[in-house]
Amino acid sequence: MRTQVFDMKRLGLYIVLALAAAGSTGCSKFLEKEPDNRAKLNSPEKVALLLATAYPKGSYIPFMELSTDNVNERSSGGTPNVTMDPYNFVDVRDNNEDSPEFYWNSCYTAIAAANEALEAIELAPEADKRKYSASKGEALVARAYAHFMLVNVFSKFYNEASFANDPGIPYVTKPEKVVIEQYERGTVKETYEKIEKDLLEGLPLLKDESYTVPQYHFTRNAAYAFAARFYLFQKKYDDVLYYTQQFIGADVTTKLRPWNSTYLTYTRLELYANYQKATEPANLLLAETQSTWPRYVYSSRHSFDLTTVPLIQYVPIIGKRWSFLFQAYGNDQVYIPKINEYFVRASVNADYGDVYFMTPLFTMEEALFNRAEAMIYKGNYNGALDLINKYLSTRVYLYSASTDVLTQQDIVDFFGNNKMQENLIELLLAYKQSEFVHEGLRWFDILRYDIPVTHYFVNGSRKTLEAGSNRRVFQIPQSATLSGIELNPR
Repeated sequence: MRTQVFDMKRLGLYIVLALAAAGSTGCSKFLEKEPDNRAKLNSPEKVALLLATAYPKGSYIPFMELSTDNVNERSSGGTPNVTMDPYNFVDVRDNNEDSPEFYWNSCYTAIAAANEALEAIELAPEADKRKYSASKGEALVARAYAHFMLVNVFSKFYNEASFANDPGIPYVTKPEKVVIEQYERGTVKETYEKIEKDLLEGLPLLKDESYTVPQYHFTRNAAYAFAARFYLFQKKYDDVLYYTQQFIGADVTTKLRPWNSTYLTYTRLELYANYQKATEPANLLLAETQSTWPRYVYSSRHSFDLTTVPLIQYVPIIGKRWSFLFQAYGNDQVYIPKINEYFVRASVNADYGDVYFMTPLFTMEEALFNRAEAMIYKGNYNGALDLINKYLSTRVYLYSASTDVLTQQDIVDFFGNNKMQENLIELLLAYKQSEFVHEGLRWFDILRYDIPVTHYFVNGSRKTLEAGSNRRVFQIPQSATLSGIELNPR
């Protein structure tokens, strides 16, 4: 398996790298000639093409998912550092794909592409500026997204009581012009403010019709879903409701994955093929990510297993089965066939290469959950239950509209009290956990609600990641200290 490792010194150098190489020859005449392999961003088409690389090509899923309560230690399987270390709540010792360091670098590489595009747009003739409008919108929203993921992985989670002092992450807005640029982390508050500025400036400029395959880019709906997550993390529920209202309508069930209908007819391979397709309406934004996670899901010693099967088998309160199709592999290896790999050979005749999969960065299901959560906190329990019931109508096996519709009384009877807000949130988080098994999103809910996580080992021991632990913040790469970035406390 080949690996691809970046560090902070390469954030913005991939376009001007040919110039640097030429400079090392010491030939002034050669320096006066632009290298043939140096792309000039002098047209809207070239800028748009560059923005295809403004999305992180690394995966956050492995180290986030393996830190959650979705996983367990199996009796057998591989134990690479990238799966074993997150399960043990220790800093990952590798920097190859699936590690926090690889994800850090892939985010900043994406940011570098966005910044190069924005600089090219800024330098374009005034008469041509409007031709770049859609690309400017995509660059700004993509830059906001990469920084948003970075701050929520490598900084303390958003907390108004401390975010003005909690270290954030470097917010990079210009292409690098030197080999080792120096950066400051700023604060979480400052990082969020800059994310919001880029997001709100870029979103109105997006034009879905400018994309050949919209699901591979920030469309309006994908950006609305991003905004909903962004404001949910800040508990700004009116904003969540506003942005989800832009694309979640009465017909939302037709845009959810048809788990208890069409998906039930699929074979394992067909489900693999369709779950991450651009033609699946539930997928609002997809990104190609280099990752061995498709193999780790079923082959790693630390992953989903028989003890966690109830998460994807039984529907709380309803009392029926989920329609999630899962496979058994070996004695205690269980997985849902939705993380599909594709293998890219290093060359036509090579027997080695890289593993990739398409990651759903934003989905209609997550947007529905975010809207329902905002409704709960705004006291609109009937509205939230209506969304939850629409979701269940696509998930419950042998669903019946006459017997499987949740009511407030069902909630009271199940929990044995009238704490409707608290109970609905607990139920919502449980459904959401089941929905996103293997996909890493449970980690964000663990951070948002300070949920302790206990991992169990086959030898009978256990480890708990307590609420407030410094280990809830993934470590910044050691290489970043070259750019003046301090590491997270341990």
